[in-house]
Amino acid sequence: MTFYKFYEDDLFVNTLEMYPKYSFYIQSGSVYVDSIQNLSGANTDNILCVPDGYVSLYEYNIDRASNYIYPYVIKSGDNIGFKTISTASYNAAPNGDEIPSSYKMSASLSRDYYGSSYTGSARTYVNALKNKFKQYVYLSPHYQYSSSLGDKSEQNINLISIPSIMFGSSIKKGSLSLKYYLTGSLIGELSDHTRNGELVQIGPEGSTGSGSVAGVVLYNEGLVILTGSWSLDSHILAYDANSNSKWIHFGYGINPSSGSISQYEPDGNGNEAFLKRATLSNPTIDLTTLSASFLLEYSGTTHTQVMTMMAHAPYGELNHSNNPTFVSSSDINQVGTGSYQFTESPREIKNIVYSQFSDEVPDFEKVTYISKVGLYDEDRNLIGVAKVATPVRKTEDLSYTFKLKLDI
Repeated sequence: MTFYKFYEDDLFVNTLEMYPKYSFYIQSGSVYVDSIQNLSGANTDNILCVPDGYVSLYEYNIDRASNYIYPYVIKSGDNIGFKTISTASYNAAPNGDEIPSSYKMSASLSRDYYGSSYTGSARTYVNALKNKFKQYVYLSPHYQYSSSLGDKSEQNINLISIPSIMFGSSIKKGSLSLKYYLTGSLIGELSDHTRNGELVQIGPEGSTGSGSVAGVVLYNEGLVILTGSWSLDSHILAYDANSNSKWIHFGYGINPSSGSISQYEPDGNGNEAFLKRATLSNPTIDLTTLSASFLLEYSGTTHTQVMTMMAHAPYGELNHSNNPTFVSSSDINQVGTGSYQFTESPREIKNIVYSQFSDEVPDFEKVTYISKVGLYDEDRNLIGVAKVATPVRKTEDLSYTFKLKLDI
């Protein structure tokens, strides 16, 4: 087997910036991610072992009722453990014990509504964003915490949080769209098409509030702040309060950020992880509210490091094979044995050069076919294999370079 070393000019590391699209459809308290139906399994309500409307981080334990796959560490003097394990629980475990965690990690949208009566500590999340709003003021005056455009310490605010696993490093500017439906008809649409963070009502054409700014978006933090309080429709529905449809009620039915996330913890014996759901304080969905539905769409921004490797097959090399089919079948058993010796006669390499004449033997040429490229570490341990779709014909007068890419 021939080994070749990658030199400095054979290795390149690039960063790919990609914009994956996401969509969330909310209706009657149910969240549908990327238009995927919430599927029930034979053993669990959701085959991914996470609540409906949530994405699974690892997508392990598919439709398992028990015997879950779970990570663990062995308690030792190095004090290495999981963030989900409290210091007291870790210290109480004897050295050598298995300390388990869980792969049932999930995330989804969360929504927090703050009415005008919510003041001071009652709107802690909004107050905590005060400095973040200041960082975005250069994009638009609507980011100001308190101005003639409104005071966020007193306004009705609809705060929708998107977990980072669902957008990457930031939400792509100009990609955010919020659509408000009533009985299947579009009554309002917001967009950040100006790319300055303002969520402007762009539809339906001529609708109440058309052209007005109904909120802002914090791109890096994945937060949508809606303050639009004008009526989009005259019907009274049971939202956060009995009211007309307004942007401050967009997404009604999404779990609030407080007390809405299902907790997955290891059991006390350290044998397997089990599901422990927190008490949910979900909004009450009234019959009238069922006619309202919401669609949130955007593109995230992800950065992936990609290593490009140039593997060379030089002239006059890689033209021999240890495969038994490389030699003529009539030479396979040409060996000699005796009391004191074992000899093997030279074998004739099979001539596979193509000739268009059946009665003429073409000139011999060593030909091989390259079908795989193996990647080895410095200790010559195989760490990866790249396969080509069709084996490449290699003769001594040909040289090839195989371009391999690996996400890192």
